[in-house]
Amino acid sequence: MKFYGRIADLELLEREYRTVADGTGPTRGKALIMSGRRRVGKSRLAQEFCDRSGAPYVDFQATRGRSPAAERADFVSALAQSSLPGAELVSGLQAGDWNQALRALALAVPDGTPAIVVIDEVPWLVEQDREFEGALQTVWDRHLSAKPVLLLLVGSDLSVMEALQSYGRPFFGRAGRMTVQPLNVADVQSMTGLGAADAVDAALITGGFPEIVQSWRPGMSREDFLRESFTSPLSPLLAAGELSLLGEFPEASRSRVVLETVGSGERTFSAIAAQAGGNGALPSGTLAPLLNSLQSKRILAVDLPLSAKPDSKNKRYRVADSYLRFWLAFLERSIPLIERGRGDLAMERVERSWTTWRGRAVEPFVGESLLRVVSGTWPDTGAVGGWWNRRNNPEVDLIGADREPVASHVHFAGSVKWLESHAFGRREYEALVRDVAAVPGVTEDTPLVSVSRSGVEDGLPLAASWGPEDLVRAWQPG
Repeated sequence: MKFYGRIADLELLEREYRTVADGTGPTRGKALIMSGRRRVGKSRLAQEFCDRSGAPYVDFQATRGRSPAAERADFVSALAQSSLPGAELVSGLQAGDWNQALRALALAVPDGTPAIVVIDEVPWLVEQDREFEGALQTVWDRHLSAKPVLLLLVGSDLSVMEALQSYGRPFFGRAGRMTVQPLNVADVQSMTGLGAADAVDAALITGGFPEIVQSWRPGMSREDFLRESFTSPLSPLLAAGELSLLGEFPEASRSRVVLETVGSGERTFSAIAAQAGGNGALPSGTLAPLLNSLQSKRILAVDLPLSAKPDSKNKRYRVADSYLRFWLAFLERSIPLIERGRGDLAMERVERSWTTWRGRAVEPFVGESLLRVVSGTWPDTGAVGGWWNRRNNPEVDLIGADREPVASHVHFAGSVKWLESHAFGRREYEALVRDVAAVPGVTEDTPLVSVSRSGVEDGLPLAASWGPEDLVRAWQPG
């Protein structure tokens, strides 16, 4: 299968490998922790990099819930079958613990030729055997760091991967870090062959997850893609969400109930507590740790009003990636319909709420894109968010500032209008002028801006305006 995008990721890995090959690092070997959401394409990226490098390598993937002994046996077997020069030296070895298994790795890695070692799903190894981290540190310090090896430690549980590098843990200070993000909107456009506005829709629906984007045939409209996906519950669009959630929540749990509540559209703490509690609201002492855990795993994101005044109580929660947000909002409940051959009813569900859902879902994407776009006009902009009060009246879509969550200087304020056939016009401009007056830090001199899917009416005194083409262009390389 053709490999798309990931230019920056491949370049980063190549630079790290060159450091190893040229011997220009502080140690001969180099370790890199590669994390990212489940199904985002980390394993495929690592394999593509190994293939392109031409270097000898081993790529081992752990299995969740397996016994440590069986896992070590598979690890040594993978070494023996790899292209590492010392593979035959470890054939038939028995590893009684991870120290022995990782010493076998050190034996297989050459002394004079650069090599690559990929250990995938590291969190499962940590979960299986408490000794793994300590053994990794010991063997790295004594053997592997002195060899020309690039060690890639790959994992999807972001909280565990971050903890590997935390102070007091065995591998602290020994590895660099990279985060693999979903494919960006420019990659999605390249793969689907769509215009900018439709490519943004495709990015929101697929979340940039490679296996889903690859199922979107070039030139296919949003409606046709959904109809085709709704012909089978095994289509990538439907299947990836459940597989991703099963990876995070192997059993039914309160965490999943809370996630589904946020995915259904509840955004405030009190509303989530009321909806997720069933017959009664979840107590604060129960809900707060669940929300914190989902945030630490990067499954949920929390937004605060951005202005020159602190407001830590007015939090809003959202599902962090747009594909899972789409899946929870529309697809989870539609799978039984699709299994009965009623994909048409599932399509009707999407169409009834598509415009409303998209209008909210596009806002984080707009903010991330504008951080790239405005660097020329407002180079000190370090944050783009929104502002709202407790009653959500008024609500301002765009606030550009020097920092978050409390700005010392607001650079611009604006509105997002993301409709197919309605431009940003005089009425929207007047509403923006009225609403921004309530935002702390906004003055009469604060520039006003707009982002619109369908253009801007002539003659409006806006400092800047952007459309889909501008946002997509912001993600294109070079």
